[in-house]
Parts: sequence; C-alpha cells; structure tokens
Amino acid sequence: MVNLYGTLGPACGSEKVLAEMFSLGMTGMRLNLSHVTLAESGELIGKMNRAAEKCGVKPQLLVDLQGPELRTGTVVEPVALRNGDIVEICEISENVKAGRSTKIMLPELTLPYLVPGQEVLLDDGKIHLKIVENPVSMPENRGEEIEKKRCFAKVLWGGLLKSRKSVALPGAKIYPPTLTKADLENIKIAKEMGVTGVMQPFVRDHRDLECVKKTLQEAGAEDIRLFAKIENMDGVRKLEELFPAADEIVIARGDLGNAVHLWDLPGVQRQISEKCRKAGKSFMVVTQMLASMECSPVPTRAEVNDIFHAVLDGASSIMVTGETAVGDYPVEVIRYMANTVKSAENWMQKQC
Repeated sequence: MVNLYGTLGPACGSEKVLAEMFSLGMTGMRLNLSHVTLAESGELIGKMNRAAEKCGVKPQLLVDLQGPELRTGTVVEPVALRNGDIVEICEISENVKAGRSTKIMLPELTLPYLVPGQEVLLDDGKIHLKIVENPVSMPENRGEEIEKKRCFAKVLWGGLLKSRKSVALPGAKIYPPTLTKADLENIKIAKEMGVTGVMQPFVRDHRDLECVKKTLQEAGAEDIRLFAKIENMDGVRKLEELFPAADEIVIARGDLGNAVHLWDLPGVQRQISEKCRKAGKSFMVVTQMLASMECSPVPTRAEVNDIFHAVLDGASSIMVTGETAVGDYPVEVIRYMANTVKSAENWMQKQC
C-alpha cells in the first residue's frame, strides 16, 4: 500500500477539512519546520489527530527539518522582482528592512560565493538571478549605514519573492552544518509531539544521517523514522551509502531540479527509484505532484500521469506540499491523489 501524505498549513487548518482528507485515504501529514517551530504547532497537530481519529486512522506525522537548506530572509511584504532589474543582495539581518524595497537577504555563508557570473535560484528556481559587477550608480546613502557585505544581481526571471524561500547557487560548494539550532530544539520535543518521522533535507552523505540519528537517540526518540531527502547531486552520487541509516529515501524534486537541468530530472528520478527498488529500500516522490491544483479543482493530465508512474516505479509514498498547505482545493487534491494511486495499483495487479 502506498502512503499518501499532505502538508499541514492554513488551507487545511480545520478539523472538518482534515477529516475529509483522511476519509479519502490520506495516511499522514508533513509539517514544514522552515516556517514554524514544533512547539508552536501543537494546536494544528491536535486538530490533525482528532480528525484522523474520527476516520479511524492512526496518522503519521513527518516533520521537515531546516537542515543545511539555504533560505532567503523574512520580509515585511513580498519583493517584486522584474526581468532586467538590478537588485541589491545583502546578508540576513534583523536590522535590514527589506519589506518595501528590492533588497534580497541571503544567508551570510553564501556571500563569499556571490561573484560576478554566479547564478542564484530562488523559490525552487522560480526566480533566477545572475551576480553582476557593482553598478556604476550606487544607491544613495540616505543617512543609513551602507552594508559592507553586499553585491548586486540582474534579474533574469522575475517574480514575487516572499519570506523564507529556498536558495540555490549552482556549482558553488557550500557546506552548512547538518542541523540548525532550531532543528535541535525541535528534535528534543519530537516524540512528545507525536512525530513519527523526521525528514532531513539536502543529505550529502552518510555523516548527515548519522548526525540526525545520534541527535534522535540523545532525545530518547530513536524509534522515530528517518527520511533522507535527496536534493543535490552529492546525495544522488552517494545514494547507496545512505541506505543503512535511512528508513526511506525522498526524491525531493524541487531543489533537485535546481541541481540538474530540468530535462535531466526525470532520468535522475528514475535512477534513484531503480537503485532503491533493487536494494529493497522504500522511497517517496514529492514536489509539484499536483501543483496546478493550488488554484484549480482539476489537475493536469501530466500530473496524474506523474503520480501513476511514480507508483509503477515502486514508490512507497507520495507527498503533496503547497497543494494542501496553501492551495484552494486541499480535499480535491487528496481525492485525485488517492484515486490515481488506486488506479495504478489496480493496473499493476492486472498485469500479474
């Protein structure tokens, strides 16, 4: 049986909606801890548990840690970026007010890599920048201290940049710590909050997983399952060495699609799924499974085809993210996901 996961968020924040989702076949939910802490999520988790109980389901709760993922800073208002704009980039700081300007805040450890010609992909590659030499006409210093650590970029593909969106620097070898301070705090209370699985982002090698396992053990939560998210080529290349420590491999196609050309992504997904299947290792497929349903009650033909073939490839789990967290049709998302998975399973049985 294929596990079906939604993602908790404001769009499915009522017990009624959650109960409908569980009644349609959803087996668990993901909580993204890049935007909220586990301690702050008690009320929402409680709603999930009560909704699942009404449907006779023992829900799985997966928490997605921050890990070595890079994200933009928090803004007061979304930053509008237009094609051709020259924008300023500075390090994340509480003193920088980026809410009503075109200033983009990135983690401090990325700044040494922001040399002219370096590409920067934001929000799963939806926004594409390229670092340029400092423009001749510098922004006026209106009585404010000019940041020493800053550079400028040209917007190649624009969009609306909101808070805490993913950052990728293709080709740059950046090595952030495995766990953040927030991750350590979240892991400490994971068991008491009912967490059944921890998802570690951007796994690079077995050391990342061993670090998380050790932290879980120290928190008395060694029974919590560990999901290894493959989001870069280091994880792809070292996939087999992850198998002993990982309970499940996650083919996380958002940032993985930034690490390779999009037209190569299906081949990388097939490579990972084949290796997992051969080794008898469970794997999940996630990202944009039903992305169009964030604003449409009906998916595209390509999306249901994607889910169908993920099941045929041997996926043990399928997950949706923004579709249920912030989308307009969270219940319909689960309906289409569940029915497509059933159709794929029935098709495979007929072939036996």
